[in-house]
Amino acid sequence: MLRIAKLLAGTKFLLFVNSILYLGAFQADTFGQVANEREGFRGEYKYHSYVPEPTLCKVAYSDRHRNHLDVWQAKSTTPTPVVICIHGGGWNGGSKEQVGKYVHPQKLLDAGISVVAINYRLIKHCAELNPPVQGPMTDSARAVQFVRSNAKDWNIDPTRIGLTGGSAGACTSLWIAYHPDLAQPESEDPVARESTRVTCVAVIRAQTTLDPKQMKSWIPNSNYGGHAFGFGRDSFDAFLAARDSILPQIQEYSPYAQLSEGDPPTFLYYTTRPHEGLTGKDKPERDPTHSANFGVHLKQQADKLGVHCELVHPGANHPLHQNATEFFVALLNAE
Repeated sequence: MLRIAKLLAGTKFLLFVNSILYLGAFQADTFGQVANEREGFRGEYKYHSYVPEPTLCKVAYSDRHRNHLDVWQAKSTTPTPVVICIHGGGWNGGSKEQVGKYVHPQKLLDAGISVVAINYRLIKHCAELNPPVQGPMTDSARAVQFVRSNAKDWNIDPTRIGLTGGSAGACTSLWIAYHPDLAQPESEDPVARESTRVTCVAVIRAQTTLDPKQMKSWIPNSNYGGHAFGFGRDSFDAFLAARDSILPQIQEYSPYAQLSEGDPPTFLYYTTRPHEGLTGKDKPERDPTHSANFGVHLKQQADKLGVHCELVHPGANHPLHQNATEFFVALLNAE
């Protein structure tokens, strides 16, 4: 982390240079920015044409349903950093083949960074769990442990791991990045003994809280998240009414509640500007589930805690990094 701290400490001049180059215009990277996850999509997912063939395909990281991943190994004689991608889709759909919507795999490989894309159980597979969202989230955390356990075989540096994802996958990525280490040192399972801590996290259109009261205060027409805790898709009011009785569960799986001093550098990207005044009382958000207000409030808390956090959206003021790929290349390759 010292190399990351030195890099970030030296960025003030770069911010000035970027302010000249950026000119206030928003430049969206064609690759890895807009995540159009389709919840419940029933078709066949395929990698985009610009995504190279994986080195390893459908590697099982546990014996659970959908617990498999693909690996792209960067060519290097020394261990490489790795970016692990967690797909979006409301924890109800999506697939690892969406990796190209969040980062540009070839650019990462060219920069000497390996890539992993994972699948995980969806909420419909986790009805017996309380809350159901723990299935997708803990599966994803195990994938991090599994990658770390294979560091030697895959020529990966286990001290340089980045997380990315979109929407629900972004929420999961932040949760893993901020949650205290989930390693179980006494476990008989060698994978479970591995750390879940990461170097940095860069996400697209993240829900940064799953607390319905908090969501309503940030985005008044919020209607998302109840399904993660066993409520129906259209039962936000019931979710909100039950909030106090399940608050410990909500806080356990909300990135905002887990964020603490010393957590990894964070990059947040949204496709829309924050809503005027951050209240939305003048007009409702068109897409409250992916509102940039989520990012504004997380960044405010991160700033208070001294956690490096970059927030990028249309009209953002001179961003240091334009997209997740740039962020990873800079931080994971920092000396």
